[in-house]
Amino acid sequence: MGVRHAIFHRPGALLAVRRLRYTAYPAELTQFSTADAAKKRAILAPRLNLGRSILQPAPARVMALMTERRLRVLTISSHPIQYGAPLFRIMAAHPKLDYQVAYCSLRGAEAGYDPEFGAHVQWDVPLLDGYKWTHIPNRGSGAEGFWDWRNTGLWKFIRQGKFDVVISHVGYVRATFWIAYFAARSVGIPFLFGTDASNIEPRDESNLKLTVKRVLWPAVFGLSGQVLTASSAGRDMMVSLGFPADRVSMTLDTVDNDWWFAQASAVDRDLARRSLGFLPNEKAILFCAKLQSWKRPMDLLRAFASAAIPDAKLVFAGDGAQRAELETEAAARGIQNKVEFLGFVNQSQLPRLYKAADLMVIPSRYEPFGLVVNESMLCGCPVIASDRVGAVRDLITHGETGYVYSCGDVESLASTIRQAVEDPVRLNAIRTNALERIRAWSPQASAEALVSALESAVSRRRPGSRAVAVSSETYT
Repeated sequence: MGVRHAIFHRPGALLAVRRLRYTAYPAELTQFSTADAAKKRAILAPRLNLGRSILQPAPARVMALMTERRLRVLTISSHPIQYGAPLFRIMAAHPKLDYQVAYCSLRGAEAGYDPEFGAHVQWDVPLLDGYKWTHIPNRGSGAEGFWDWRNTGLWKFIRQGKFDVVISHVGYVRATFWIAYFAARSVGIPFLFGTDASNIEPRDESNLKLTVKRVLWPAVFGLSGQVLTASSAGRDMMVSLGFPADRVSMTLDTVDNDWWFAQASAVDRDLARRSLGFLPNEKAILFCAKLQSWKRPMDLLRAFASAAIPDAKLVFAGDGAQRAELETEAAARGIQNKVEFLGFVNQSQLPRLYKAADLMVIPSRYEPFGLVVNESMLCGCPVIASDRVGAVRDLITHGETGYVYSCGDVESLASTIRQAVEDPVRLNAIRTNALERIRAWSPQASAEALVSALESAVSRRRPGSRAVAVSSETYT
């Protein structure tokens, strides 16, 4: 057990300084279990400026504290993922932040069943290194329902954590989101969230859902201290829903650029192609995603058959519900010997695959951003993307940094594939241009945009909000 001081104030007057009992918790940097009273005061004094007069007005005192310490930031994430960890490490090292992540599950870092892959998945790259994190147990099943994510321990964790701002990567369709939201509201700190969507249309194209979202989204996202988006299209979508431009921040959807570029640079392309069974002059067309209907792998299979490119192979890297249907279609079209299904491919093996391929195609109808575009560009593999992929507007200029076609137009996709493989000079120029573009779309740029969003939200914090201390032994 230890001691801390909490300041309760209203504008213009300091009401009290109280000594409160608490148990040290993962976010706390200093523990006082064996310190005597004098030592506790010596440790706390520099942090709370206790040597100064406490008669000055509380708001000025709080502002002074804010300028002398880093912002304490908590990010809530459903589970560790390979795309999140690089940004978390950069945020943890940022000089303006004291940064921590609360995970609602450890799926991904530990082996677990992924219903979309239809398999047990454990990523083979470090996901929990280089930043401070804690696990808040989930009382739900972890499935897709509202009550399947109930991380009730977040209530005490946030209220006791002395955070300046909370970011949620858990969506509003989960109970966990609302537990965290009301906990943050109860202590008067900003709660930030957003979406990686680039348009408001639902994945299943339901007109009813579209109507509901047009009404619901302005109300829900209006609760965010600063609305976070991942792309230019997402930012413009939020502005079109009525949000002022200064309340919307584009924080970029990124991968670990340095890691991908370094891994790809270390790959011997000829050796990689031989190891994957590609013939010397064979054109390898890659699909790298889960085999789900909205990602439209069937469009690519049919376009590949229609293109009828001599000495070409279509490679599906990923697994999912449509695999059996795709295998049946390939056999029906007599191209089963030109189509290969690799199943789930782990992170460390993907740079070799991208480097060996001649093209990567992402034909999705619903793709909020599409980080496989980033990965492919960093590995020197040109991209063909449908115009429904969120990354297109920011990363792909047709004929310069990649190719774009109209989603669902199989013949247009077939023509684009033929055009790409028949012009190797242009394809090489696209590789160079794409790499230059993607290197500027980096986790470092994302982190700076996010810090700016945090500062904007904190600067709008309601005057008179109070610090609250709560005792807790567990976060279950």
